[in-house]
Amino acid sequence: MALGATIYSFEITLNDADRGVYEALSFRAARHPSETAEYLLTRVLAYCLEYTEGIQFSKGLSEPDVPALAVRDLTGVLLTWIDIGAPEPDRLRKAASSARRIAVYSHRDVAALLERLTSAALRRAEEIEIYAVDRELLAELTARLDRRMSFDLSISERHLYVTLAGVTLSGQIEAHRLPPSR
Repeated sequence: MALGATIYSFEITLNDADRGVYEALSFRAARHPSETAEYLLTRVLAYCLEYTEGIQFSKGLSEPDVPALAVRDLTGVLLTWIDIGAPEPDRLRKAASSARRIAVYSHRDVAALLERLTSAALRRAEEIEIYAVDRELLAELTARLDRRMSFDLSISERHLYVTLAGVTLSGQIEAHRLPPSR
């Protein structure tokens, strides 16, 4: 018998000074048995960092050809393709032809990802936004991961401050860009 996804509930007070977004978020995120806790938490942080009207999680492994997170307008047009981890070049080629904006949030070795994607000659490569999530922050959040989590997330100059159970954790989101394809 196959294992099912584990559902996590999040209550997050978002204070994003960089974008002027101040919201009380309440949502659930499913974690497939093959997903790591770091992947789940990177998805949650990306949801907060990209939060806007029309953002939604995909159905995960049951929809392998769609982004982990997507922003759609009211007509269903895909505006932003948001991927997590280290997507393959073919996946980002599809993203480039499907969405106006592409963002990747990586919880892995971003240098290896950048090298692999640079050699792939992607269309619109210079437009792909790649963000490295602070691995120490993810490790600290992973150690505190619970099925029901409530925390405050403040963002200033791409620096994250997570206040959880009276403790404040912090880490930087590093932005990277690919060189234009030839």
